Amino acid sequence: MKRLNKQLCLIFLFTTCFKFFGQMGQYDYQRELQGISQTWHKVILPDDMFGKISQDLSDVRIFGLTKENDTIQAPFLLEDTSDQFNVNEIQFKLLNTSLHSAGYYFTFEIPSEEVMNQMILDFENENFDWHLTLQGSQDQQEWFTVMEDYRVLSINNDQTNFKFTTLNFPDSKYRFFRVHIHTNQKPDLKSARLIKNEKITGTLKTYAIKKMEVEQDKINKQTLLDVELLMPVRMSSIKINVKDTFDFYRPLKIEYLADSIQTKNGWKNQYNILTRGTLASVRDNTFPFESTTVKKFRVIIDNNNNHPLTIEDIEVKGFLYQLKARFVEPAKYYLIYGNKRALEPDYDISRFSSQIPDSLIVLELGIEEKIEKKGLHQKEPLFKSKFWLWGIMILIILILGFFSVRMLKK
Repeated sequence: MKRLNKQLCLIFLFTTCFKFFGQMGQYDYQRELQGISQTWHKVILPDDMFGKISQDLSDVRIFGLTKENDTIQAPFLLEDTSDQFNVNEIQFKLLNTSLHSAGYYFTFEIPSEEVMNQMILDFENENFDWHLTLQGSQDQQEWFTVMEDYRVLSINNDQTNFKFTTLNFPDSKYRFFRVHIHTNQKPDLKSARLIKNEKITGTLKTYAIKKMEVEQDKINKQTLLDVELLMPVRMSSIKINVKDTFDFYRPLKIEYLADSIQTKNGWKNQYNILTRGTLASVRDNTFPFESTTVKKFRVIIDNNNNHPLTIEDIEVKGFLYQLKARFVEPAKYYLIYGNKRALEPDYDISRFSSQIPDSLIVLELGIEEKIEKKGLHQKEPLFKSKFWLWGIMILIILILGFFSVRMLKK
């Protein structure tokens, strides 16, 4: 009876360990979570982790092992530290349009006392380059300058279709606004939008560039910038700083290296699009895009018949990523990752994010450990040597022959 109990205990322990390993063993890496003292905690994902997980970050888990050797999961909410915007469009009416020797005037009335910081103008005109002044007043008698010598333009030809007609200015509260466009060409204002943008600034991190190579493709009239980072990181924007001071408007495309395929002619790189845009002298040349894990990317600038631009440098930035996790049961918890076949988890707390406390203690991460694939190694042939195989076949033939002769004698 005692012998049977020992066997049952061994079977139970083996089953429990196998269950825990069966879940964690599907992943490649683990880091112990240290300093758990409350129900809710925050975990900051380190940069060197992104190159080992899937592009959509779906293979991140928090597993725990209790004293009873039970395996549990800690639910979490994955967030980034991107900017948060509240956009409020303000109602207004166009009072009048007037012509003066100094240009054209458009006057708007705001029915209520609203603060605004953006005006989006839409003109029927194409291919213009105007400078304007924005003024505000409470009574249309005394006008105050909100911004001056602001440039708006439109370029529409076979090579590009570019418009820049958005006015961004400090928070202003006036009953009347007046736009003075310094031009002899009649502006045909199709529509205007007055907006109050409330921005909660997020946290951005700048990533170091390992190397940047610039190549001029004279056949296709393009400038190619090949950029390599120190490690795969989560990028969300690229800023291109141009040294030239003259006016320029160049369409561009930004791609990242997604995969490399070996062919009989060597390795062939496969690039995916990050974003398209226009490099222009009238704007801050920051190009945002959906956060993507990238190590190598390239910028393709179409010069057409223009002289290539002198690129001073490139700034690469990305948001921080964090987990807001809930720990209900005491256990030894691990951050687990590295399984390209894993699906995105679905936890209840994602539907009640407003209930998560705002102030959370950040947990420390232990060193990264490779998860051993016990029992999951690739299967090898039972007999590596052909001599063993022939020997077994001969043995089987002899045994069959022995029993066959014996049966014949009977």
